[in-house]
Amino acid sequence: MNTDPKHIHISEFNYSLPDERIAKFPLLIRDNSKLLVYSHGEISEDYFFSLPSYFDPGSLLIFNNTKVIQARMHFRKETGALIEVFCLEPIKPNDYALNFQQTRHAAWLCMVGNLKKWKDGVLKRDMTIKGEEVTLTASRGESYGTSHWIDFNWDNPAITFADILEVFGELPIPPYLNRDTQESDKETYQTIYSKIKGSVAAPTAGLHFTSMVLTELREKNIDMEELTLHVGAGTFKPVKSEEIEGHEMHTEYISVARGTIEKLIAHNGKAIAVGTTSVRTLESLYHIGVTLLYNPNATEEELHVKQWQPYETEDKSRNISSVEALEAVIYYLDKHHLEALHTSTQIIIAPGYKYRIVNKMITNFHQPQSTLLLLVSAFVNGDWRRIYDYALDHDFRFLSYGDSSLLIP
Repeated sequence: MNTDPKHIHISEFNYSLPDERIAKFPLLIRDNSKLLVYSHGEISEDYFFSLPSYFDPGSLLIFNNTKVIQARMHFRKETGALIEVFCLEPIKPNDYALNFQQTRHAAWLCMVGNLKKWKDGVLKRDMTIKGEEVTLTASRGESYGTSHWIDFNWDNPAITFADILEVFGELPIPPYLNRDTQESDKETYQTIYSKIKGSVAAPTAGLHFTSMVLTELREKNIDMEELTLHVGAGTFKPVKSEEIEGHEMHTEYISVARGTIEKLIAHNGKAIAVGTTSVRTLESLYHIGVTLLYNPNATEEELHVKQWQPYETEDKSRNISSVEALEAVIYYLDKHHLEALHTSTQIIIAPGYKYRIVNKMITNFHQPQSTLLLLVSAFVNGDWRRIYDYALDHDFRFLSYGDSSLLIP
């Protein structure tokens, strides 16, 4: 590897992003957004609705079907203090689907706003859901860094935790939009194919897709598959250390169906990824396969992809193809009679990383000095600045609700 990624200085990934270039709201018609096309070093621009014309028939496109939950809840103490509880990930039960189905109690790891005003005691809120009266309480448990164990209890077994979030929660839009969530965000901050609840941020590259674009892709015989990565709040966590070695990546939960892995194998282990979350999942899949080739009896815990694992195991993985790695995952699923792989990843993709599965990427324009910019740079062999200069010079809109790019290295 040419670079030791741990010693990359994040300051090398800075650029000037004026506030007026951050899209505060999406376009009225999703696929009318601009599309920057970077193809083998050449840069041009188009509109997103033209995307299907850039793919050959028989290509494989992979989407992240996660759905953003209304994870932000507000309680008012008897003193009048407003406390915000932001659900990050389920603890008890720790499976998303099971947690949403709970009918009396659920525990989550949460961030708490105005924490100094909530030293002790129970927060309480009365509400009406589906015509039923419900009293919800929240009590604080242990702290884990900046997050806290929060126990939620409610007194009506006809109501699930999913119902409570749906009525009582607020959709968490990115902090850099510097505005309150609006009713329209409930629709515009979800992809049209979102279905598996669990994210606290949208996989934003997918926000540009419309049913028309999906229909055109099908008509062109483009294969389409889905996977799930639940996007955590850590996606917005800035890199504060001078070298990226000092930045701890957040853990995100992934689920990939057996059929998707089989389709990847049929496509020679190569795919076009919609968004950085799909990229992180697909590339993690390769490294999980490498783990299984060396340790076929690996436990679910041992399948977790650690932050620096791809770089530290490079000697082991050098001669392992993406198909061999994916076949090892299928063998593992067969052995354990599983229809899907459920695990987690902390992978950091930075210059020096060798991509194994993703050969084209659709992604928005990311914040300066972010891990997502490192991921893009690794994909385009360091040519990110030319791409971003072009976008800034040609009036592209940036970040979650902004325009898109198709990257073909």
